[in-house]
Order: sequence, then C-alpha cells, then structure tokens
Amino acid sequence: MSEDIFEDKNAASREAAKKIAELAEEKGGRAYYVGGCVRDELLGRAVNDTDIEVHGVSPQDLFDILSKAGEPIAYGESFGIYSLRGLDLDVAMPRKEKAVGRGHRDFEVSVDPFIGPEGAARRRDFTVNALMKDVLTGEILDFFGGLSDLKAGVLRHVNDESFAEDPLRVLRAAQFAARLGFKVAEQTVSLCRTIDIAALSSERVEGELKKALLDAPKPSVFFEVLRDMEKLSPWFEELAMTIGIEQDPVFHPEGDVWTHSLQVLDRAAEYRTQASDPYPFMLLALTHDLGKIVTTETIDGRIHAYEHETKGLPLVESFLSRFTTETRVIRYVMNMVPLHMKPNVVAYKRSALKTTNRMFDEACAPKDLIYIGLADRPVFAGSDRFSGDSGFLFERLEAYEKTMAKPYVKGRDLIEAGIAPGPELGGYLEYAHKLRLAGIDRESALKQTLAMARKAENEEKRRRASRPGGGKDDG
Repeated sequence: MSEDIFEDKNAASREAAKKIAELAEEKGGRAYYVGGCVRDELLGRAVNDTDIEVHGVSPQDLFDILSKAGEPIAYGESFGIYSLRGLDLDVAMPRKEKAVGRGHRDFEVSVDPFIGPEGAARRRDFTVNALMKDVLTGEILDFFGGLSDLKAGVLRHVNDESFAEDPLRVLRAAQFAARLGFKVAEQTVSLCRTIDIAALSSERVEGELKKALLDAPKPSVFFEVLRDMEKLSPWFEELAMTIGIEQDPVFHPEGDVWTHSLQVLDRAAEYRTQASDPYPFMLLALTHDLGKIVTTETIDGRIHAYEHETKGLPLVESFLSRFTTETRVIRYVMNMVPLHMKPNVVAYKRSALKTTNRMFDEACAPKDLIYIGLADRPVFAGSDRFSGDSGFLFERLEAYEKTMAKPYVKGRDLIEAGIAPGPELGGYLEYAHKLRLAGIDRESALKQTLAMARKAENEEKRRRASRPGGGKDDG
C-alpha cells in the first residue's frame, strides 16, 4: 500500500474520530486518541492505525454514536471494542482487567465508561503508551511522565501490579526498544526478570518477534534486551546457547557466535525489503550459525566449526517449530541455512558459471542467498581480496536466470524420442538438468541425455542376457 493511500485512510480516520468525539460530547462524554498513535505522532513517526477511547457514555450510546459516524463493526463487543468499516480506526470504551491465569488471554475484563482517563491510562503497559490526546482540543493528558520518557527515549512500565499480570509485556518491552531505539528503564528490566513467560502462546510470541525482525532498524536490540532481562529461554534458548562459543579470530574478530549472529541480523535488516520473503529471510540471518553450537572445536590451536551449516539443522528446526507452523517459513530457512556460506566462497574463488548456476539452483530464493552472503561477509570484507563480491554474484545470478529462461529438455521430449516412461526417466531428467546448468543448449542436452539413456538401456539388456536362462522369464 502506498504512502498516499495510508495518508488518505488516516485522514478519513481522523475525520471520523472527530465526528465521534463531537457526538460523544453532546451526551456528556469525551473521546481521546490513545496508545501508539499518540506516541508515534509526538515522535514524528508515521501513524498508520488510529485508536480512540470514548469516556462517559454508555455502551448503547456509543453504538448509536458509531452508527451515525459510519458502519460499526463489533469485534469485541463485550469488551466495548469496535471499528468502522473501511477505516483504520479502532474505538474502545475504557475497561478494567484482572488476571485470572498465567497466559496472555487469561484476564477478566469489564467495561467501565466512568473510570476516568487516569484510571484507564493506568492499565497501559508503558508510560509512553499511556499518553492520551483529546480528539477535539488536542490537549495531551500525561499522568505518568510519558512525555519526559518519550523525550529521553525510555520505556518505563506504568504500574508494577498490572504490568506483571501480562507476561507478553516482557516481549513487548524488547520489541518496542528495538523498533523505537529506546532504552528500557532498569526498574522495568528488574520487574521483567521476575515474570514467567513460558505460558505465552506461540502465536503471541511470534507476533512480537515479527515486529522486531521486520520493523526494527536494529533487530539485535530485541534479543539483547531479552538477554539483559534473562528471558531468552524458553522461547529463544538456542540463541542463548551461542553465548560464549568462540570463533576463529582471523575471520571473526567481533567475538563469539552470539555477537556474530546479531551483527549479521542487523546487516540483514538492510536487505530485508529487497528479499523475496522478508520474514523467513530475517529468521535465516538469525539462525544461520546455530550449527556452531554442536560443531565448534579447536584443532591444532585453531577454532573450527566444520559442517555447521548442515549439522545444525535439527537445532534450526527446533527453534522455528517453537513459535511457527508455517510450512513456507520453515522450508525457506531449512533450505537456505545449508547454503549460506556458498556465496562468499564462490565469489572469492571466482568459481565457474556451472558452479554458481548449481548454487542458485539449490536455493529456494536465489537473490536472497546473495543478500545473506553479504550480511554474513567477514569483518574484513572490505579488503581487496573480497572486493566486487556483490557485483560478481549479481552478474552470475543474471546469467543463471537467463539460463533458466531458455528452452530445456522435458519428460515428453524423452518419451517422444523413444524412452519408455518409468522410474529411470527421473534420473535422465536430472542428468539433462545438470547439462542445462552447465550452459548446454536444449538440442545438445537432448542428444547427450538420449545417448546416456540408450547406453543405460543397452547395459541393462546385456546384464539380463548374462543371467542364467538368457534373461528369459522363468515359466
């Protein structure tokens, strides 16, 4: 969606909010912008979703007001939550929440239209999210020091008791810190250390993870904050296992696998909008070196992690399956992790076209493979021996794409030439595909494949003839 469309929808949402506020005022109520839209506007960030809270009117009065402002959609009617069709506008009544369990959804919620702005703001997670703005007057209501925290770039929880009742707020603190570039207040970090996040649903954890990976300028902050909170486990325990695993300082002067992985993650963020599928691409960057957990060893005084790109796949799969069941995501990462070292290797060696074609052919997302290679380049990648990597790789990708666009040998070609359908046909097509990757044109590849197939058939006939009985069926 273009920025213009966002601006148009946002303007329409603001007009609708104003109309709701005017109608609410007629009934003795007030409407306030709340949450992220207030925070982001004050920060000068784009506001894509608008949230308002209507105080001092009954639920029935609110529905009547919304019906005059547009077409109301109730998606949490018992909680007093509505939207207007066609707008990015959420309308809510102030409410009270009481924890009745350990999970994110384990709350007893009741609508309280007359709790007052301060009482409503008190249930918010952070002071910068507890700011309210009067829809009609523009007055900012700041009951908990949100403006000063916003200016200082600090995430500070509003209330000890209510904050601790919702364990998802631990992850929200980490993702807000990453997305906004804020520091989490030490008292909030200390409180988060006491909160058990194990009972969270995988969907909610993935939701916060996605925001950090896809929206944060430096997604590494999300994990650094969780490390500081001592909350990498249970959801990200494989990452925690990379802390302290040494690497060869010749190639990794930055330090351990944890440090390297987060550096690669931040560099990958520079390419995510160009990647074919940004979310699994960022997961690839995050998990690409988990194999070093089980392969790192010192041999003759040098640190090695031989075959970490393949031996770590069970760890990668375990990590992914903890919070996602999306086949698309899992297949992408499991396909790309074993290939992540190849781009820099072939670029350094200036490998033959056949080699680079095969590399790209193995990848489910060939262009993304270049991007992960660039993100994973050694610290000294600016030296002469690594210069021109991206140019070489993109030239070879273009050559690969041209190769794949040319006519090639298909199964029907072999059948029409007299090769009988059967299990052997797949092997012949695989041979033809190798010729294709080697740059052999279709006609030549067909001749070579047919020659190989007929040779194989003749060898099978000789083998049968050499059997007792001359290869005749027993009868």
